[in-house]
Amino acid sequence: MAKIRGHPYIPNAIEEIKKIMMNEIGIKNIEELYRDIPEKFKLKEKLNLPEAMSEYEVRKHVEQLLSKNKTFLDIPIFLGAGCWPHYVPAVVDYIIQRTEFQTCYTPYQPEISQGILQALFEYQSMICELTEMEVANCSMYDWATALAEAARMAARVTRKNEILIPRIIHPERRETLENYTKPAGIIVKAIDYEEKTGQIDLNDLRSKISDKTAAVYIENPSYLGFVETQVEEVAEIAHKHGALFIAGVDPISLGILKAPGEYGADIVVGEGQPLGNHMNFGGPMLGILACRGDMKLIRQMPGRVIGVTTTVDGKERGFCMALQTREQHIRREKATSNICSNEALCAVAAAVYLSLLGPEGLRELCQHIIYKSNYTMRRLSEIEKVKVPLFNSFHFKEFTVNFDFSGKKVKEINKELLKRGIHGGKDLSNEFPELGQTALYCITEIHSKEDIDKLVEVLKQILRR
Repeated sequence: MAKIRGHPYIPNAIEEIKKIMMNEIGIKNIEELYRDIPEKFKLKEKLNLPEAMSEYEVRKHVEQLLSKNKTFLDIPIFLGAGCWPHYVPAVVDYIIQRTEFQTCYTPYQPEISQGILQALFEYQSMICELTEMEVANCSMYDWATALAEAARMAARVTRKNEILIPRIIHPERRETLENYTKPAGIIVKAIDYEEKTGQIDLNDLRSKISDKTAAVYIENPSYLGFVETQVEEVAEIAHKHGALFIAGVDPISLGILKAPGEYGADIVVGEGQPLGNHMNFGGPMLGILACRGDMKLIRQMPGRVIGVTTTVDGKERGFCMALQTREQHIRREKATSNICSNEALCAVAAAVYLSLLGPEGLRELCQHIIYKSNYTMRRLSEIEKVKVPLFNSFHFKEFTVNFDFSGKKVKEINKELLKRGIHGGKDLSNEFPELGQTALYCITEIHSKEDIDKLVEVLKQILRR
């Protein structure tokens, strides 16, 4: 066969090669491979691909594209809402970039995976210490999927089919929960909040909970940043009706807030991204899931749990993957969960981060965030026609800013802030229309006094116009 000059990046883009491949698999045209896709979703025209470039030209082109991006290293960013700007110590990146960790996927062979297994075991141990739970796993995608898995777990344990959640919750988190639970016949119901404080409306909770309720879920701090003060009461109401109590947390906050295990939580979920993981353009993330040491709960946990054991003579210690019979590669359709892609590297980063800070360091970090958050709220309150925060509750890291009386929309304000080199808070007007023109602002240890003062002064200028 004559030599065919190929495309430098896409070998099967050459017509001659396409014909050979199609003939081999027994089709007449490429469209036959996509016949299951509805016509309305198919692209009708050819892709507008540029001519081939050399490696140097490609690198130069990509760098030009990347130079258009602005990160929190270039401009102050006050956006959180589920993926937060925290400082990641250099040693965290150094350790997780070691090939022993970076190239590991799933450590199925314990005899050659002792290093990564031990690191994950340490991660689980620290999550248990942080949440006051007895067991934690190490392979959840993010907060949303951890919540969804916890809901299904609760339904299996209690044999009930209702989950009660706060009305104030990240909409995408709620969508993920409903996507996971609807096929299993689980009904998700929302609990109202108190208008002035944002706290769970206990009377509404009492009216909606029933003998069909598998679990009651709360977030502390909430999606809008305020801390729930009635967690013990919620736990008592849930347990009185034979339901489990699930708490969702920002793990950073546990350096100063009471651990969920101390106020009666049966299952704890959350987002581990703040623990030494960069924002990474929105992912990968790290889902936290831990529970009490009840075997009914442990056997229904999704994902992987790393255990420690000893040799027969008891002289040496070894690490292994425990209870993996819950996974789909062994149990197939009878599996507890289809969670598969491992978040091991993110978990190792969290373990390194937590070990670096320690309990005192985490507490100091929380205090630092609280001081800066309160300073920001106080300064923003100086601006005429702005209400900060919207709810009369204690806030951690995030808080609401209402612009209803300014005559401007959050979308417009954020556009003006960007023009002046500031990334504003998240626009909540579509997610929670009843809150009006409200934005969710985030303050962490990375925000300097200069950043905060600049935000206040620029907002004053924008709102005067």
